[in-house]
Amino acid sequence: MTIFLAAFLALVLLAAAGYAQLQIPRFTAGSRKIALTRIVLIVIGLAFGFITAGPYANARLPAVLAFLIGFGAVHVPAAIILFVKRERRAGKS
Repeated sequence: MTIFLAAFLALVLLAAAGYAQLQIPRFTAGSRKIALTRIVLIVIGLAFGFITAGPYANARLPAVLAFLIGFGAVHVPAAIILFVKRERRAGKS
């Protein structure tokens, strides 16, 4: 994977992560559930990011890009679910 493709993928996946984090309060009832959902996504994203960056430990830029891709990838399912809920005009759950 070239650096440019990796950077583009990281940017797209970080946008999905941002979207998911911004939409969580809109569709989640209760401040504790909002905090828990955000914390779970961030912790799992950090763990997955570190795992994906591991093979690139000797190269700084590829390691950072791999970390960002891994972090963002964890948020994609949540972003898709929240997007579908928004399109359906669903309430808080």
